[in-house]
This record gives sequence, C-alpha cells and structure tokens, in this order.
Amino acid sequence: MKVQKIWIQKLKDLNACSEGIVAVSKYPSINAWWQDTDRADWMLWLIRKTTEGEDRKKLVIVACQCARLALPYVPADEERPLRAIETAERWARGEGNITLNDVRDAADAAYAAAYAAYAAADAAANAANVADAARKKIYKQCADIIRAEYPAAPEL
Repeated sequence: MKVQKIWIQKLKDLNACSEGIVAVSKYPSINAWWQDTDRADWMLWLIRKTTEGEDRKKLVIVACQCARLALPYVPADEERPLRAIETAERWARGEGNITLNDVRDAADAAYAAAYAAYAAADAAANAANVADAARKKIYKQCADIIRAEYPAAPEL
C-alpha cells in the first residue's frame, strides 16, 4: 500500500482532479489503471504533465490522431478543425516553418468550430439516444491510440 500512496501523492502533486484520483486509486498500480482505462482525456493529461521538450511532439501527434475521430461530426463546410489538426501535425513533424504560435492560432480558430460541432453532434446523438455509447466508443478508440504509442503509464 505504501507504493500506491506514493504514486497517488504524485498525481495529487500534479494537480490531478479528485475524480481521477479516486478512479486511479482503485488499481494496485498506475500501469494497471493505464491498461484498463478508456479515459483518454486523463491519459493525455498525464502524458502532458510528465513530458517535456521534444517528447511533446509525439504527444501532439497522438492527440491529433484522437482529434481526427471527431471530424465526422464537423459540418462538411467547416475546415478549421481539420486545418488546426494538420497544422499541429506539421509542427510536430518539423515540416515547413510552422511555429508553436501558428499551432496556437489554428487551435484557437478551430476551438469555436469544434465546440459548435460537438454541441451539434451531442444534440444529434442525444436525439438518437446513442450519446453515451458513442462517447464510450470514441474514448476507447482514443485510449487504444494512446496505448499504441505509450504502452505503459508515464513515470511519475
């Protein structure tokens, strides 16, 4: 139990949300949680909190792969989310003269569009009574994408 208390405390030191702390503390190790969870958002958060420098570029590529799963919910005439993803991918691969500010600008432009698309998709899914199943499916797909690149939880 002492080992578990150490990594739980490390999560607290990273300012993990209380819901996440409770969920993770049900497992004997952070890796056991990592292999079982479908909370891709928490997985990406943990990687971001424990990754620096050039290693962040790998995280950006993985996050972009996850973000691409939302594109079917974006209206066909709305290109900002795709452009934001592509800009971030080019930056992470070191292509062209893409700066981190370019990525931020593209992300800011896409945020409003993505929020609107999310709201529309959520409304449509609710109308069809499949929102929860669809959300769980996307979370699972994202968690699998993350585990493919990060087979084990980051070192705390």
